Amino acid sequence: MTDSTQEIQKIQLSGFAQGTTWHITYYAQDSIVKKKQVDSILFQIDSSLSIYKPFSLISRFNASKNGITVDDHLAAVVKKSIEAWKQSGGVFDVTIQPLVAAWGFSAKHVKKYPDSAKVRSLLQCIGTDKIKIEGHRLIKTKPCITIDVDGIAQGYSVDVIADFLEQNSITDYIVEIGGELRIKGRKKPGNEKMKIGIEAPGDYVFESPVIQKIITVDEGAVTTSGSYRKFHENNGKKFSHIIDPQTGYPTQNDLVSVTVYAHDAITADAYDNVLMAMGLQKALAFAEQRNDLAAYFIYKTPNGSIADTASSRFYRLLGRGERGRGK
Repeated sequence: MTDSTQEIQKIQLSGFAQGTTWHITYYAQDSIVKKKQVDSILFQIDSSLSIYKPFSLISRFNASKNGITVDDHLAAVVKKSIEAWKQSGGVFDVTIQPLVAAWGFSAKHVKKYPDSAKVRSLLQCIGTDKIKIEGHRLIKTKPCITIDVDGIAQGYSVDVIADFLEQNSITDYIVEIGGELRIKGRKKPGNEKMKIGIEAPGDYVFESPVIQKIITVDEGAVTTSGSYRKFHENNGKKFSHIIDPQTGYPTQNDLVSVTVYAHDAITADAYDNVLMAMGLQKALAFAEQRNDLAAYFIYKTPNGSIADTASSRFYRLLGRGERGRGK
């Protein structure tokens, strides 16, 4: 039995998974959760969700004609993806994988980008309405359907680790994987609220002033999607890793990055991509309509300068009632 008089310690763990780093800070009387346990969980998730592993369940599904039996990880992510597809009007679409691969944002590099005929051909294999979960089976209606859950898997992974901490009676923590994070509780022993900093994208640090916000919350998740993070350049023109499932082409709009706050990281991770794809005005209206999201936007103005704005719920997280320069 743990000595109730024992002091609360700050425990920090870190490692490498999913092509990025992860960090966990939690407060407890002892190191209840170990690094090897976290590594084991993340390996299990990768064995289900990673398109970069040929033995993973998602790779097996993509290679199948009709579908496969899936585990709880892939089932949970697909169910959330179907929900996000419906609620976003088709903007979020995990069946976009053939187009993501064609534009060189998947496991293999490409030597040339698809022409309009190729894009039209690939669009025949796109649509979340062409997949469904029945019991423990993930079914596709066309053999050419393949999925890519990279836009949601990291947030899901954060949630799984956070849930594991809570199952071990840890109630004060920060879990971060590749910049996506979920927090709960307060810092010990001072009982201060957790603070999350949001900085300007690296490509725009020359702008003055550099945009930076700090939000203070007791519980929730924060994720960010940005055109500055993953992009290709062709003939001097940058194009985003976010592909429009309606047109088959990379999105082109005024947004530089979107940061989303939600109750859990899988929700925040899905909708930061949705909002990035929509462009500022549609994204702001979408965020305002939902009481489960708060969003912060960094965007490029018509004259080329960088500005920021946010949904009303996000301004309340800032706690100062401030308004962005873009409003």
